[in-house]
Amino acid sequence: MKVLVTGIDGYIGAILGPYLQERGYQVTGFDTGYYRQGWLYPMAGPRPEVITKDLREVTARDLEGFDAICHLAELSNDPIGQQDPGLTHEINHGGSVRIAKAAKDAGVQRFVYTSSCSVYGAMPADADFVDETTPPQPLTAYAECKAKVERDVTPMADASFAPCFLRNATAYGASPRQRFDIVLNDLCGLAWTTKKIKLNSDGSAWRPLVHVLDICQAIELSLKAPKEVISGQVFNVGSSDQNYRVIEIAEAIKRVFTDCEVEVGQATADNRSYRVNFDKIQRLLPDYKCQWTAEKGARQMYDMFSRIDMSEETFRAEPYTRLKMLMKHRKSGLLNDKLFWQYG
Repeated sequence: MKVLVTGIDGYIGAILGPYLQERGYQVTGFDTGYYRQGWLYPMAGPRPEVITKDLREVTARDLEGFDAICHLAELSNDPIGQQDPGLTHEINHGGSVRIAKAAKDAGVQRFVYTSSCSVYGAMPADADFVDETTPPQPLTAYAECKAKVERDVTPMADASFAPCFLRNATAYGASPRQRFDIVLNDLCGLAWTTKKIKLNSDGSAWRPLVHVLDICQAIELSLKAPKEVISGQVFNVGSSDQNYRVIEIAEAIKRVFTDCEVEVGQATADNRSYRVNFDKIQRLLPDYKCQWTAEKGARQMYDMFSRIDMSEETFRAEPYTRLKMLMKHRKSGLLNDKLFWQYG
């Protein structure tokens, strides 16, 4: 199977490309290159060739000859999205629908879209868990775009085009294109560099977590499952036993970073809190089983920090926080206000 991975130079994509290659897929990458400056540690083995192009400029011709597309390439989190909601919608919603249409026109048979559990927003007061039948209640531009892409691409499904939508829990774990702007990774970095696991809230909010390799597992299973099983389907990606309160994530990290203390903040106005049911993916893709837990992920991060002797300067460097990197490119004049590359 010839697979195009968009966003291959990102946090998940850097792991997904080699992961699929090792399993016999012919992989090509597609990325605009916002985060290529960041490379936290070297990685063995071959890496896919990469097409450098903006998502908003993709055409059907770019996608000819591929059997499947794994679409990861978007502005990647809530703080970036809230900086310019209109631009976020242009890239994440408009660009993603554009590539889905181009894929269908090019004869691509599968389209695996990495959505997010953030579409659930705040959990309904009368619910213990949310699942794929729960109406989305996105609270940010980033989450709104995920819900809109699902809405607009689902009707494209037919006998020759099978899209599916993977609502990932909050990712964590080591990647050479590391991110320290997601909760477990950030708290591990604080534990290593400051000896304090400092929460910006009272820690009561619920967050489902999923390791980056367990996301890769779900994507690969979506590529090889019978088309009728996945076409038009939404899957929450994670496991029901990995719904954590933020304070529980901090406590799991402290069991690994034993010389640290947990510092709890005040309650905040951020009301994103949801516990997610993940039964559907395990029912329809029965080989799917999460291999990681928060504590195991914290151990991986500790081992990685030890191997590279990570400094606080590295932890706080622009490439590992997406918003910092984009703002640096803008300030230097490399990116214009619409996040297109410009030189001179």
